Amino acid sequence: MLVTSIACAGTSKHSSSPTSAKAGDPTLTDRVWEAIVKSFASHLKSAFTSSSFVKEILTTGYPRLLSMIENLIERISHDTDAKGALPAVSADGKDQMVTAIEIIQMSFLAQCWSRLSEPVNIAFQASNRGGIPSKEHIAKFIARIKEEIEAVQSDGSLTLLVLRQIGKALMQFAQRAEYQLSTGPESRQVTGPATPAQLKNFTLCQYLQEVHSQISSMTTRLPPVASDILSPALGSIYGVALDSVRNLFSSMQDRLESCILKIHDQNFGVLGMDAAMDNNASPYMEELQKSVLHFRTEFLLRLLPSTSKKITTGSESICTNLVRSLASRVLIYFIRHASLVQPLSESGKLRMARDMAELELTVGQNLFPVEQLGAPYRALRAFRPIIFLETSQLVSSPLLQDLPPSVVLHHLYSRGPDELRSPLKRNNLTPQQYTLWMDSQGEKQIWKGIKATLDDYAVTVRARGDKEFSPVYPLMLQLGSSVTENFPVS
Repeated sequence: MLVTSIACAGTSKHSSSPTSAKAGDPTLTDRVWEAIVKSFASHLKSAFTSSSFVKEILTTGYPRLLSMIENLIERISHDTDAKGALPAVSADGKDQMVTAIEIIQMSFLAQCWSRLSEPVNIAFQASNRGGIPSKEHIAKFIARIKEEIEAVQSDGSLTLLVLRQIGKALMQFAQRAEYQLSTGPESRQVTGPATPAQLKNFTLCQYLQEVHSQISSMTTRLPPVASDILSPALGSIYGVALDSVRNLFSSMQDRLESCILKIHDQNFGVLGMDAAMDNNASPYMEELQKSVLHFRTEFLLRLLPSTSKKITTGSESICTNLVRSLASRVLIYFIRHASLVQPLSESGKLRMARDMAELELTVGQNLFPVEQLGAPYRALRAFRPIIFLETSQLVSSPLLQDLPPSVVLHHLYSRGPDELRSPLKRNNLTPQQYTLWMDSQGEKQIWKGIKATLDDYAVTVRARGDKEFSPVYPLMLQLGSSVTENFPVS
């Protein structure tokens, strides 16, 4: 009632102004409007500060009050629209009216913040006693955010102000969740069952993912500026979710890489055909399979309840992205070290091909659908037939398009003479040391190291007085020249 009477008073005062002023006189119009705004602001402030009941009504009904005032200004502008005359209410005049109700706006936003922070505080009260929030707490927080947006969605400027309060609440949620994360050794172990510390982190990660997903979905139905406002807060939510499981995924990666490194302990040289045709995987691959299965059972199924289902584009969560990265790394790491294996006999190639098939099956069933991994999967599929091609067939093979040049070049050492030593042997590095160096280099830098070994080989051959080089020598130079042309320095 009070809001309506104030709005009507403003209309009646303005409608009487033309009778006491010359039509179209901007100075007089501005004065009348200023008087209206001043009177309106005075009465509004008096009512707002003198009665807690009125204050509550005005604060709660602020979105409606703002809408009424905007409609009032629009009506005045429409009713006083005359050709050749200035608008009855200028842009400054509109700002004056908005400023007049600023005291209510501040109260409304404070109340909005209180409503948003309340579910966060309640959710983490239990955590102060060693517990963690429940699903219901998270659902209430998300529902509250949705309610606040829906209450102001009809007004663009007010929506932006409320979104800033939502951003603050999301930041608070991220900070409170971060305080609860376990970061000790128990959170990083990967050899035993999931520890209580890990289970706690898993739960927090799922809650953070849910909040991030739901709020991100809401922003798609709002103006683009909404994403800009909430981006820092959503980034914090995402970051804490990553932190909750980052150490675990790092430990899993280290464990699987250590299994793959044992490929260099396997004899791929002269093997009996019975051993080569054995259906069992190599010992290092069996160890990797056991580790992957353990990770899936103890960790991934808890983080990704739908891991067994096919993952479709656009449905990936934060943890799904981490699993994708882990699966890609395993394939890339394997191909890299498989290419470094020396010696590699025909029967050894059969054993390696079997291991590659086992790896593809293990990763696809327990980590991530391999056909969705892109380049790493194509490289694995290409490397298997590459090792069986004759050296003369390699240069024209379309399979080279799916392999990093360094993989092919490293593999060619297994086809060359003993005098052609790989960078690994030339620099007396362990496979782990060499691959760590490769991680920090680009294809062009790796080629420089390979080129140095080719130069050494050429010097050795010429010193013996030989005029013929191994067939792999010109092939490696040819492949290396393509690296120089196609790969920038990194």
